[in-house]
Amino acid sequence: MAIVVDVMRATSTVAQALASGYRRVLCCSEIEDARALRQELGDEAVVGGERNAVVIEGFELGASPREYLEPRAETAILTTTNGTRSVVAAAARAEVVLLGSLLNLDAVAAAARAPGDDITVVCAGYQGAFAIDDAYCAGRIVELLDGERADAAVASAALARAYPTAWDGVNARTYGPPGLEDDLHWCTQENTLAVVPRFTRMVDGAAEITG
Repeated sequence: MAIVVDVMRATSTVAQALASGYRRVLCCSEIEDARALRQELGDEAVVGGERNAVVIEGFELGASPREYLEPRAETAILTTTNGTRSVVAAAARAEVVLLGSLLNLDAVAAAARAPGDDITVVCAGYQGAFAIDDAYCAGRIVELLDGERADAAVASAALARAYPTAWDGVNARTYGPPGLEDDLHWCTQENTLAVVPRFTRMVDGAAEITG
């Protein structure tokens, strides 16, 4: 089992979209894949995404969870710099893939405990490199799980304990363009959602995520 974490913002946004009433989210690695799916699905879908925290030209939505509070279609198509690529990669390697965030912290940990499988928490990071916000969230998940821990899990749990609040842990990362403060506040809320986003199948190269 894999739990993918991109706390700022992809996995938080997917969780919020499903909790708000979208039937599914299609996570795409590339912008072109997202555009092709939007054209194919027509009015059944909206497309959102970002590159380096900037909304993609021609897309209806960005990657902020606050943009997905009111469903505008049955399907949300999403492509982001790091998170959706990590979801697609995890779907190719693990039989069960869940999406974790601070918003659904307890729910995703409870769902992960149920099967009794080995669990890998996959941090999306930033462009293939370590990102402290994802490691913090991963550590919070690790602390809710039982069993033996690999060194990386021990380290992430220790990192999580080093910060007094989720805001401190996530805001320890230096973000790119200004304007993400409201999303930081939103994504550092804990256990506001009971949804557990879960990979179901591949759809034209995209990972379909349902609740």
